[in-house]
Order: sequence, then C-alpha cells, then structure tokens
Amino acid sequence: MAEDSGDLFGGAAQLGLDLGDSAPAPSYEPDRDEVRRELQEVLAEARSAQEECPWDERTFKYHKVVFPQMANWLPEDERDQLRFEFAQEVERIELLLAA
Repeated sequence: MAEDSGDLFGGAAQLGLDLGDSAPAPSYEPDRDEVRRELQEVLAEARSAQEECPWDERTFKYHKVVFPQMANWLPEDERDQLRFEFAQEVERIELLLAA
C-alpha cells in the first residue's frame, strides 16, 4: 500500500487553506513620521493653490478620500487638526473651481 501519513488533510496548508492552525499574518503599521510627511506635503500643495487646483480632477478626488484615511494613523489630536486644515483647503479650492 502507499505511504500512510495518518493525515487525511495533509495537503490543506499547501493548498492555501487556513484551518486555524497557522500563525496570523503580521499586522501592518506604517511609519507615522512618513505618514505625517506625506500629509504635510499634500496640505502644502493645497495651500499653494491661488487661482486653480494644484491637481487634476482625479488626483483631487483621490486626496479628498485618502487624506482623512491616512490621518487615522496619527494621534487623535493631530489627526483631527490635519483633517480640519485639509477640509478648509478643499473648500477653498472647490470655490476656485466653481468661479
């Protein structure tokens, strides 16, 4: 008879099936200094807009969605302040676009 491994599902892990016995995937936590730097760069670009939006329409929409989400990685008070400042700039830029 063929080799008797005693494990009816011996290949389950090799097939990518998680039966609860594998180690959990490591969580991802970005570098807060890098997040802070990126948010400050986007905010500075927004502040620099005088007569037109500093980004194309797609990039502007992207920043409106992603900026608040990225801010979640920062401490609450800093997160809220950056979101507030960015929201003010978005409102100002939208007024520029409407003119």
